[in-house]
Amino acid sequence: MNTIGSTALTILEFILAFGALVFVHEFGHFLAARLSKIEVEEFGLGYPPKIIRLFRAGGTDFTLNWIPFGGFCRMKGENGDVTEAGSFPAARPSRRLLTLLGGPVTNLLLGMLIIAFLFTRIGSPDYSQVLIADVAAGTPASSAGILTGDIIKSVNGVKIDSMNKLSEQISSQLGQQLEVVLLRDDSELVVNVTPREEWPENQGPLGITIMNPSLEVSFVQALPRAFMTTLDQGYQLIMLPARLISGQIAPSDARMVSVKGIYDIYAQVQTIDKEEAAANPAMAGLNTLYFFAVISIALGFTNLLPIPALDGGRILFLLPELLFKKKIPAALEGKVHMVFYALLVTLMVVLVINDIINPVVLPR
Repeated sequence: MNTIGSTALTILEFILAFGALVFVHEFGHFLAARLSKIEVEEFGLGYPPKIIRLFRAGGTDFTLNWIPFGGFCRMKGENGDVTEAGSFPAARPSRRLLTLLGGPVTNLLLGMLIIAFLFTRIGSPDYSQVLIADVAAGTPASSAGILTGDIIKSVNGVKIDSMNKLSEQISSQLGQQLEVVLLRDDSELVVNVTPREEWPENQGPLGITIMNPSLEVSFVQALPRAFMTTLDQGYQLIMLPARLISGQIAPSDARMVSVKGIYDIYAQVQTIDKEEAAANPAMAGLNTLYFFAVISIALGFTNLLPIPALDGGRILFLLPELLFKKKIPAALEGKVHMVFYALLVTLMVVLVINDIINPVVLPR
């Protein structure tokens, strides 16, 4: 296949796969609405304009639409103040909350299940240990004699039982000599190393790449581990602003990307997949699966952010009614959502332009 054909196929695969994640999100809203006895007037595959109504079931029109990207779930009275039975505004606050949570939670569950499957193929990370995956030449870690495969047990007497703990210990003591206890070939040894206060791009204070060692697990064993991995991604999202301010993460490593940027990453992951599959056919497609698991989880958590126009913003407007029986006027809520929707669209346009001018490149 020529380059143009290969690129077109990659773009089509990305549109279908990313659209499937959006579709899953909307299907989660649909299921939650039906469970909450809220009428769904239309559930669309793709975005309007409509091609055809496929069928009608349970009071819902299931339609096929021209834009092949995800789907939508249009509930009765969703954007108004309709109070008749079966409408979204007329439902109890708890049922509206369940419906709003349906989409993000479904994305989180899908991502978790994919990760659980991957753990059965490549092993589950042992989050209680930190393994040195790589040591860059000419760095403090290299000079101190730290080797790939070492496990970090403690830093200055503080037990290292997570990658976050190690990052905290190092970033809080830049320029100071640290006593590091390593586990190498079942034997402990002590090294002294001083983390740099300044370092090259794509390197940290010590010049090491870290990861969690892997454990073989069954699918049942993998589920709780995948659940913790999903929660950790949410934690990393919440802690991102603080880590940017403290300098633990460089701004270039926390760049916001548009759909164009996500596609750029996907295309590079596809290349990595092909390279790894050539060396080990059993690894074929696993990086791509992990990529979409991460994107699904990111969609779930991002939609839960308390920003108007997102599910989390709508939940924010629902809280006064849930907690104090005080309902915010629908007209006011609608205006706020509209303003923030316009702001989000503007931000997306800016991000697309930035991703075109400055394409995302994965470190290799």
